[in-house]
Parts: sequence; C-alpha cells; structure tokens
Amino acid sequence: MLLIFLVLFYLFAPLLILYVCHRIPFVNRLGAVVVAYLLGLLIGNTGIFPQMGHFLNEFLLTNHNSGPDEVNGLYHSGLISANDLLAYKIYQLQDTLMSITILLAIPLVLFSVQLRQWKAMAGKTLLSLIIGLFSVVSVVVAGFFLFAQNETVELWKVSGMLVGVYTGGTPNLASLKIMLDVDANTYILTHTYDLIIGVVYLAFLMTIGQRFFLNVLTAYPKRQNETNTTNPGGKEPFWDILRRDKLSPLLKAYMAALLILGLSALIAFLVPENIRMVSVILSITSLGLFASLIPALNKTEKTFESGMYLILIFSLVVSSMANIGEFSNIAPELFLYISLAVFGSLFVHVLIARLFRIDADTVIITSTAMICSPPFVPVVAGALKNREVVIPGLTIGIIGYAVGNYLGFLVANLLKGL
Repeated sequence: MLLIFLVLFYLFAPLLILYVCHRIPFVNRLGAVVVAYLLGLLIGNTGIFPQMGHFLNEFLLTNHNSGPDEVNGLYHSGLISANDLLAYKIYQLQDTLMSITILLAIPLVLFSVQLRQWKAMAGKTLLSLIIGLFSVVSVVVAGFFLFAQNETVELWKVSGMLVGVYTGGTPNLASLKIMLDVDANTYILTHTYDLIIGVVYLAFLMTIGQRFFLNVLTAYPKRQNETNTTNPGGKEPFWDILRRDKLSPLLKAYMAALLILGLSALIAFLVPENIRMVSVILSITSLGLFASLIPALNKTEKTFESGMYLILIFSLVVSSMANIGEFSNIAPELFLYISLAVFGSLFVHVLIARLFRIDADTVIITSTAMICSPPFVPVVAGALKNREVVIPGLTIGIIGYAVGNYLGFLVANLLKGL
C-alpha cells in the first residue's frame, strides 16, 4: 500500500507544485524545479521512509549486481528485518522511476529542436555560442586540477555534470547523474550549490551586468524595425499540458519517445554491460535529435513542457533519496568549484568576446541560455530591454540541451583517465 501511495505521490505532486507556482508569485520566482527539490528533501528526511540497516547497506555496496532475489534471501535467512526489506523495495521503486522519467524526458525535450534553423544563426551569435562552450569546458577542467585534492567526492563525475548543466540545463545534469553513476547526496548537493550560485549570477546579469560589461564590450547594434518577439513559452509554459486538445498529440509523442527508448535499449545490448546505460542515453539523445526532423513530432505542442514535467518527477524522486545528514561529509571546496565554473566561465567568455567584438547583450544572453537554461532567456532579455535576443538565446539553449550529454560524458571520462 505504501508503494502504491508513493508512486501516486511522485506522479501527481508536480501538478500541485505547478498549481502553487501559478497562484503564488514568490513561489513562481523560485521555480518549479527548486520547489520539487525542496519538497523531495522534506519528504525524504522527516522519517516517513524506513531506512536500510548497516548490514544491508554494506551488502549492496559490495555486491553491485545484487537484485530482489538476493535481498529476499537475506530476509528469509533472518539477516535483515522486514523494515530493511521495505526500505529496499522503496529504493528499488525510486531508482526505477528515476531512470524511466529521465530516459523519456530527453527525447520529449529534443522533439521541439529546430535543427534546420541552427545554420541560419547570425555569425556573432554562433561565435558567442562556440566561445561559451569553450569557456565552460576550459574553466571546469582547470577547476578540476585546482581542487583535485578533494577526496570526499569523485571530482571527475562532478566535472562532467558541471559541463553538462552549464552547456545545457537540468535535463543534462539529470542524464549525467545516471550516465556517471553519481550518488544521490553528491548530486543533490551539487545541484543545491548550483541553485544558490545561480541566483546570485542571475541577479548580477539582470541588474548591473549590462552596464558593467558595456565598459569592455560593444553595445548591441539596434535595428530600426525592432521585432515584436514575446516569450514563446507563454506565462505558464507547463500549465495547460493536460488540456484535451493537447493531450492526443502528446500521447503520440510519448509513443515516439517509448519507441526511441526501446530502440536505444536494443542498441545497448550490442555494447559491453558496463557502458550500457551510457549507450542508452547517448542513443536516446541522437535519436531524439533525428526525430525532431519529423514535422509531425516537431510541431507537436508542449513536448518540451511535457519532458520538463518528467524532470520535476525526477527531481522529487532523487531529492527524496538524499540524506541531508550526510551533507557534512562533502568538502566545502565543491561550493568554490561550482562558483568558479559559473563566474570563471563568464569571465573567460567576456575576455574572448572582446577580442572578436561581440556585443554585451549577445554575450549576456548566450551565458544565460547556457548557465541558467532557456526558460530564463526571456526574463533576462526583458531586463536588458532587448527582445531581439530572445529567439537567438532560446536557440542557443536548445543546442546546449542537445550537446550537453556528449560534452559532459566526454570531459568526465577524459579527466578520469588523467
């Protein structure tokens, strides 16, 4: 009964979160993902869930391939209690939901990608994107060597996640958590620090950032006929996801996502077992991009928002698995590393952009799309009083979603081998 209730909670709690965000402006400013993480941490650390005992924890750590049969055997042998068995079943459920939601979210997020429009990007915007990618990767790699003495976390995994999230967004962070097998506590703490630093970063860009960078960068070349671009996502991008006229096309998109997942699983059986999950995610990413070329899928409304709803479920699940009591074991250098990744990459981006005479608004919106993800692009564009940069910024953000998994996994494994 508890497991059924837990499934229903994970599946439908995001609807409540979205409703609260819709009704309360302050909560909406925090963002649905932040609220989902906070709720998950609250649920997971108030004693509602039973905890596995020391013996079972040690058994699972030393026997990675153990499954339900082995754990049931321990229970029937009297080596673990009924409480341990229930805790294990909850962990299994959480792990399954975590995997399913992120694997389905990736293609849904990518279905709306406009691949054909990428080649039409303005020269300065494309150059700013390339500089932004280089800045993130170079600063994350430099930070890895700077904080390499930190032995409390597997820093190469954190580095991969940082490259993924700061070239793409939360979906990439979640994907790389699975690909790199990052433990829940490290993942949650990394994302928590990212949120804290991101608030400071975003506040800087929206207040004094433009005036500050105009001291070293050129001004945006204003056009005579300013485009009347508004936020294409709408005021509440998630809100009408279950409307009757949206649901039927979305179900077809979900079927396509399931087909991509099935094909990726078949491909994974052709590679060694230890890299199967990596193969699945990279295959899903690639097939999702190819599927975006199909007009019927590409034009389906709310596929991106539907994928992000699954990200909210993922956020609830993974945060409810984290034990706040163990956060003290994480070195504070992690906070400094993430701060360096955010502000260091912005500094490098500005320096190189100055050499190529890229304007301040383009640099700011590029950095926003990469560091904060596309939903923040219209917000920052509004603060800049420049609606022309909205579409280029959103395009950059979608490209980041597409390449984030590849770059993050590549950088992580290169650093692991050093």
